[in-house]
Order: sequence, then structure tokens, then C-alpha cells
Amino acid sequence: MLKEIVIAFQSWSEANRFIKEHKLWKWIVVPGIIYTLLFIAGMYFFWSSADDVISWISEQMRIENWLQKKRSEWLSFFFVMMGMMLRLVLVLFYFSVFKYLILIIGSPVFAYLSEKTEAIIDNRAYSFNWKELRKDAARSIRMAIRNCGGQTLYLFGLVLMSLLPLVGWITPIIALLMECYYFGFSMLDYSFARSGFTRQQSFQFIGRHKGLAIGNGILFFLMHVAIILAPAYAIVAATLSVHKVKNS
Repeated sequence: MLKEIVIAFQSWSEANRFIKEHKLWKWIVVPGIIYTLLFIAGMYFFWSSADDVISWISEQMRIENWLQKKRSEWLSFFFVMMGMMLRLVLVLFYFSVFKYLILIIGSPVFAYLSEKTEAIIDNRAYSFNWKELRKDAARSIRMAIRNCGGQTLYLFGLVLMSLLPLVGWITPIIALLMECYYFGFSMLDYSFARSGFTRQQSFQFIGRHKGLAIGNGILFFLMHVAIILAPAYAIVAATLSVHKVKNS
């Protein structure tokens, strides 16, 4: 798996050169601006609502009154840490929902960019085919909905786990790796669809190459330093990495 994570990282570096060489910037900047505006607005409201959820849970469980009676610094520390871990898991959950909305809304653009990237790699002319694009976009939407449902169940379990002392402190790391895996899978599936993979075959391929999905997802998160570049870079890098693994 480590080797595949390295391949995914290398593909992001190659994606930067690939985009510059083949002048794909318009497919990076325009979706990127829309994504950035939605991301900033969404995360503002998500963070505010996460605070409201934490406050509501604390009030229902009467944690503040109980801690004041106990007057224990260690207990206070544990509950502060628990609140932080729960808040981080909730923010990752909100980001997950937002991410899937972007995957659904942007599926036609992502499908086009992935197909165009593969055509350039194979040194063949790309002819736009609305029927194929619509088919790939529809598959991407179904996959995003399916992954969203599965990931939500796991994240719900992590929310409960985050309430446990000590053990709950690792939940943000687990949630982040899960986010990386599911997002990377969604980006890689565009290439799988063009290869004629059924959804079951896609799951089997990813089962053998989890590192590709996790590596692509990790760099997607890191690219949020420059938010505008994240989604389109992810799809170009995913296409390059699948091409590399298939040929090897």
C-alpha cells in the first residue's frame, strides 16, 4: 500500500506539469473558484453548527454542572479533549457531506476532464461525446451517493467513539483517513468507468490498491492550502495514477 501512496503523490506532481504543458488551466480555475466560494461559506456554517451541537450535548448531559461539583482538573481536561475530538469529527462529517455534493454537482466537468486527460496520455484526439459524458457523470453520482451512505454509517460510529476517554482521541485521524480513502476512490472511478469496470470490479480493484485512493485523498486535503486547485488537480492526478498502475 505504501508504494501506491507514493505513486499517488508522484501523480500529483506530474499533474502540475501535465496541466501546464497541455494548457488545461480553464478547467482548473473556473471550477476551482466555484468550489472555493462554496467551501468557505459551507465550512463557516458547519463550524458554527458543530459548536451548537457540542453545547446541546453538554447541556443535555449536564456535564458543566457535574464538573463544577467534582472540581477535578483531570476530569476537566478529559472533557475538554473529548469536546475537541467530537468537534473535529463533526467538522469532517460536514466536510464529507459537502464533498459529495461537489462530486455530484461537478460530475460532468470531472468526467470531461478525466476523459480528456486520458486521451492526451494515449496520444489520441479527443472527440466530445455527450452520451458517454452523461453516462460517466450518472455513474459518478450513483457512486457518490453510495459512498456517502457507507461513510456516514462509519462516521456515526466514530462520533460515538469520540465520546470515550483516551480512545476517542484517535477518532479524528481515523475519520481523516476514511475521508481520504472515499474521496480518492470517487476520483479514481472515472478511469475505472472508461475501462469498462462494473462497480463491483471497481471495489475489487480499490480493495487491492487502497494506497492509490488514500494517497490521492491525502493530497486533496493538503491542496486546500490553495483551495482553488484541489478538485481538478485531484481528477487529473487520479487519472495519471490509474494509467500508471494499469500499465505496470
